[in-house]
Amino acid sequence: MAVTWRGWFVSCATAATMAGVSGCETASPDTRTLQAQRQPASPDTTAMRVDTMTVDAPRAYRAQVYVDHDVAVAAQASGVLDSVFVQLGSSVRAGALLAIVDAEAQEIETARARERLDRARTALERAQKLAKSGSVTGVETEQHASELQQAELNVRAAERALTLTRVSAPFAGVVTARYARPRQLVAVGDTLFRVAETGPQLVRIRVVEAAARGVQRGDRAVVRATTGSMSARAAVAFAGPALDPASGTREVIVRLATPRFLVGESVNVEMGSERRIAVVAPRAAIASGGYALVAQGDRTVMRTVVVGPTLPGGRVEIVSGLAVGERLAPLRR
Repeated sequence: MAVTWRGWFVSCATAATMAGVSGCETASPDTRTLQAQRQPASPDTTAMRVDTMTVDAPRAYRAQVYVDHDVAVAAQASGVLDSVFVQLGSSVRAGALLAIVDAEAQEIETARARERLDRARTALERAQKLAKSGSVTGVETEQHASELQQAELNVRAAERALTLTRVSAPFAGVVTARYARPRQLVAVGDTLFRVAETGPQLVRIRVVEAAARGVQRGDRAVVRATTGSMSARAAVAFAGPALDPASGTREVIVRLATPRFLVGESVNVEMGSERRIAVVAPRAAIASGGYALVAQGDRTVMRTVVVGPTLPGGRVEIVSGLAVGERLAPLRR
């Protein structure tokens, strides 16, 4: 049966008199329903709590990405830099020309050495022909042969010196430092460039003794960034033949399938598995940018979080940033 406003007011007054109170609410039931709908609901954090659970999860090892070759390229000849062909950050192929040191003078010396070689060869051939007719003695022929041999050595030395004036990249990579300038006077051993490989990228870890025996070359691993969600497949490229007696660990090097990280970047290498107690939180409460909203009384605080692998039940392991028992507020979508 519908209740009119007048009927509701009379009923309310009667109930207030019987209860011994002075009055009743002046809002109708419909009005109170509307007001309740307008009230913001407080975040429900009962299910969004940092907890622990027993997991069979990959063993994680913190390390840094590196490359096998990162070398300084030095001058191998003294003189003035005639030309510099690369800039800082240039990508180069193996053997690519980086600079030339005073090549003109050495090119002239090489040309003269080759000319002397041609004359010595011609003189020996002429002496050998005359020796058949007795016009030249055997001693003179041997002398011409010795001069030819010396001329050949001089040409090799001049060509070698000419090669040293050409500064080349030792392998394919990127120029990470450039100290050379055109018309600069350099000496043998002066550092002109620094070249680093872009790949393959490697990570060196130390595996604890309990898990070291089972590691073999070719075993699969996953390399993950310590912040964000970037990851890359990897495989064991080297496993040390013995344990380090001081630390009780075995050296293991993994090679990334594709270069994904910055050289020197901190990463986590996940390999093998172990049963352990992990700090976990609902995956939905962790933003892709690596933060969570921690409920503290009637307010929330944004906290930077480092996450590990995703676990069953829509949870993710918390490496750092959250403590067991903390309540998390839902993220706004």
